[in-house]
This record gives sequence, structure tokens and C-alpha cells, in this order.
Amino acid sequence: MTGSRPAADPARPTDPAAPTGLLCDWLAGFSLDDAPEAARERARMLTLDGIACAIVGAQLPWSRTAVDIVRRLEGAGAHTIVGWGAATSAPGAALLNGSFIQGFELDDYHPLGPLHSASIVLPALWAAVERAPAPVSGRRFLEAALVGYEVGPRVGMALHGAQMLSRGWHSGSVFGTHAAAAAVGKLLGLDAGRFEDALGLAGTQSAGLMAAQYEAMCKRMHHGFSARNGLYAAVLAEGGYTGIKRVFEREYGGFLSTFGEGHDPDASQITDGLGTRWEVERIVIKPYAAMGGIHSPLDALFDIGRQRPLRAAEIARIECDVSHAVYHHGWWTLERPLTPIGAQMHIGYALAVAVLDGAAMVAQFAPARIDADDVWALLPRIAVRHDPDFDAGGMARRGRTRVAVRFTDGQRLVVERNASRAIESPQTSEEIAAKYRTLTDALIDAPRQQAIERLVRGLDAVQDMRALLTLLAPPARAAFD
Repeated sequence: MTGSRPAADPARPTDPAAPTGLLCDWLAGFSLDDAPEAARERARMLTLDGIACAIVGAQLPWSRTAVDIVRRLEGAGAHTIVGWGAATSAPGAALLNGSFIQGFELDDYHPLGPLHSASIVLPALWAAVERAPAPVSGRRFLEAALVGYEVGPRVGMALHGAQMLSRGWHSGSVFGTHAAAAAVGKLLGLDAGRFEDALGLAGTQSAGLMAAQYEAMCKRMHHGFSARNGLYAAVLAEGGYTGIKRVFEREYGGFLSTFGEGHDPDASQITDGLGTRWEVERIVIKPYAAMGGIHSPLDALFDIGRQRPLRAAEIARIECDVSHAVYHHGWWTLERPLTPIGAQMHIGYALAVAVLDGAAMVAQFAPARIDADDVWALLPRIAVRHDPDFDAGGMARRGRTRVAVRFTDGQRLVVERNASRAIESPQTSEEIAAKYRTLTDALIDAPRQQAIERLVRGLDAVQDMRALLTLLAPPARAAFD
């Protein structure tokens, strides 16, 4: 269902050049053919990476707890729960599948408008595909995913990106609702007026507190909440339920004025370069199973390791300097027991286990590894500091880091990086596909693994996206118990 733009509030006439109006007009008029092939290919591979993360996340201990609770609340339903051979309601499936993708810190992130796009966009679209009255083609799905991948980071940049983390908000779950609403709205064929309602409904459902990173399971679920809420926003708007008009411009109770209060939000970021600069191409595919701010320190540590082997017994001290946003997101005094979520958010733990194992992937953040004595023996020799100089230069410079390793023989090696390697040299499609295969090798059988990859890489030729959900539905094996 589509409708005309609702009548403007006579007291506050709509400005057709304002960000909300410009964005809604673009969303309604966008066609897949408007995007260059590079952006479309990145969207395909971002989708494949999100699927890999969902398969890893599906049978994690906290995911099992979530599935049990949500299915008891929502019922059996007809919407696929990835990796379970089970189904639930559309909102329940969006919530769970988003929680799976974000379930082990393996999923993508945008470095300037920090959110995990696949964990928001894909689950909402999957639920919309399965409730659609007619088959949804791969081209329509890709078109909808692309607008979701564009909208979320732009709203995040309007709030100055990682500044939200410094203030204690879980950034992506705050502005992720708009990404899901835009994606599902595109799939539903909303016009500009209904898109305005959908974005207003999305903004009023935004939330997420970063204290969830320490020990709570719910950090895994924040982006799932956004996927569910964005799905609801678009479906409500399609049905004629109205949302906040000019949600980004409202001075009282608007999205930017409220979440950006006292921090000079920049609404122009929402439409700056819209349709010419493609944010999907700036979304980073993670090479490590840790929060994005830890990647540059890990890269710097491994750079030092290429100069001299890193042996824990020979290390006197490791010092790491980072920006304010990364420091407050990734450093606090650790105590045993440490949960996997805490380990994946903590710079010191990640550096310690990387020294010991030469890696920072799934095995390094499993509960048994986290509680190992060799990790806790090295941790007291690691210090992380906030360097105010690293805050200069705005959003693009907040990934700067300096890592120094002092060895017991007196040698001191230092590496400074402006950003992580994955930001500076984005992975190719083949490298992303290799990550997908590595993550899923032991969790699903080879024919299924290959069929998923073929379908996603050939999305443009798919006639019915329910074929993908059929491949994602059967049970997956557990990454660990």
C-alpha cells in the first residue's frame, strides 16, 4: 500500500529542502540501477558476511536463551529463525536474527556513523520477505538493502558518530531503527509521505545504553531491537499509521535535537552526497571478533609482531593510546569472571590474547579461553590511555592509536596507526567470501554453504528470496558451548 504525502502542519510548514523531505523523496525514487556496480557488489558481500555472522551466532549460549524466551512469548509463527529449523512471528524473527548477527562481534561496522548495518537491515528484510503476498526478487531485495545500508550511517554521522559512544549511548541501536525502516519501506513500495511516517515511527523507538557491554546479554540484542522496531515502523506507515513529521528537524522532541542535545548535531550529514557518495562502500568487514575500536590497536600490535616475535615471557609492558570514544568504549578495570561480551569490548583483553594466540577470532573469545591463567597473567602488564590529541580531526580521525611494547631486555617498539587496516584497505569480495567460508566451515555442511554463497553472490538473478530463507532455516552446529 502507498499513499500521498500527509498534509503539512500549518504551524510548521514542511520545507521541501530540509533533510527529512530530501531523504524521503530520494528513498521513494531510488532504483537499484541508480547505484554503481561497486556499491551493489559491496551490498551483496555485506549480506554474505551478515549471513556468516548469523550462522555463528545462532547457537551461542545466550542465543539459545533468547530463542527459548522469545518463542514462548511470540509463539511458533511462520518466520524463519536462522540456524534453528524453527519459526516464530515476524517481529520475533527480526529480533532474534538481528541478535544472532550481532551475537559475537564479528559483524560489519561503519567507522564514521558507527553501527552494525547487516544486523539491522537483513533481519527486518527477511521478515518482510516472508510476509509479502508475492515473491520478492533478488533485485528488489538488494535495492531495499542498499537504502538501509545508506540511511543508518548518515543518521549516525548527523549525531557525530562515535561521540554517541562517549556519551554512553549504544550508537547503532539508536540510529539503526531508521536503517531498518528505510529498507523495509523500500521493499513495501512506500511513497515519500509514507517514508516520512516510517522514519518518524523509527525515531521514536530508538534506544540503547552502552553499559550493556560489561556483562549483560542484552548488548547482543540491541541491534535486533532496532531491526524489529524498524520493521514495525515501515509496516505501520504502510497501513496508514502516522509518525513524527520532520523527525530530524523538530526543535522540541525531534530525533537530532533530543539525542544530540548540547552537542551540535549536523542534519546536513543525512543528505550530504546522497546518491553520489555511497556509504555502503565505507562499511567495514571485520577481520577480528572484537568491537571496531580495538581493530587499530590489534593491527598495530601485529605490526610490532612482524618486527619481533611477541612472547609473553619477554614482554615487560604494553601501552596503548587511543581516542576518547575508543577509551571509554573499550577500557575499564577487569575482574574475573569475565564474560565474552566484556572480553570482546575490552582493549586489554584483546591485546593479551592476541599476543598469546597470534589471533583474535572466535576461539580467542570462547569462555574457556577467557578464563585461562596465561591471559590473566599478562593483563596487568597492559595499560590503555586516552590521548586527547587523537580527538582532533573529527569523526575521520577517531580511529588513531599508538601501541608500544617494552621487552624485558629493554627494547621498545612503537607503531602508530591512523585507522585499522580494514578501513585503509577494504577487503575484496573474494576475501569476504573467504571469511564466510572460514566462519561457517564447521557449522553447516558444504553443499548448503556453497548454495548460500552462490545465491547471495548472484542475487540479481534470484526470483524468490524465500529460497535464501529455506537455506538459512535448518539447524546450525554450535561454535562453542
